[in-house]
Amino acid sequence: MSIMEYNGGSVVAMAGKDCVAIASDLRLGNQALTIATNFEKVFPVTERIMLGMAGLATDVLTLRDRFRFRVNMYTIKEEREIEPETFAHLVSSTLYERRFGPYFIEPVIAGLGKGTNKPFIASTDVIGCINFAKDFVVAGTATDKLFGVAESLWEPDLEPEDLFETISQTLMNAVDRDAFSGWGAVVHIITPEKVITRHLKARMD
Repeated sequence: MSIMEYNGGSVVAMAGKDCVAIASDLRLGNQALTIATNFEKVFPVTERIMLGMAGLATDVLTLRDRFRFRVNMYTIKEEREIEPETFAHLVSSTLYERRFGPYFIEPVIAGLGKGTNKPFIASTDVIGCINFAKDFVVAGTATDKLFGVAESLWEPDLEPEDLFETISQTLMNAVDRDAFSGWGAVVHIITPEKVITRHLKARMD
């Protein structure tokens, strides 16, 4: 088994019309053994940016704190809020610094541009190679299934409620087919006015 699959879990982000959504399952496992069903993998970076991380749980928590520190330093130094694209490059360079002994995570970034409300989504691999996307990005043990469901459900310019429905169906249907993900999910919709967070009930097996 790959170390990336050791704790399980999956993350997906989708772009809509002046909004973005990011969602993850809530399972923390030790291979096939479920340890916890409330392990969140998506964290707020600013009011308009969220970061999801799939992979080794210890590295997820380490990087959550490291990114929080680096974003705070950026905010103090630049005297302004970090933009989603700038944050994606910050994530990339942080991972690339450790390329010879990498963090075992695949980050997914979702945010809205300040002033423009332009949706931004991206993901990287373990050493920080960025994949910019206009539709959706996925990471985690259910990647193949997420791609399949998202390809068939996603449409351009979805309104926040439709985007919520689409990302929820995508994640729920994908993790139902993956033994290392599941046990409920959490969805965050970022709109220009606010962030809407909803928890979903899923199959508990």
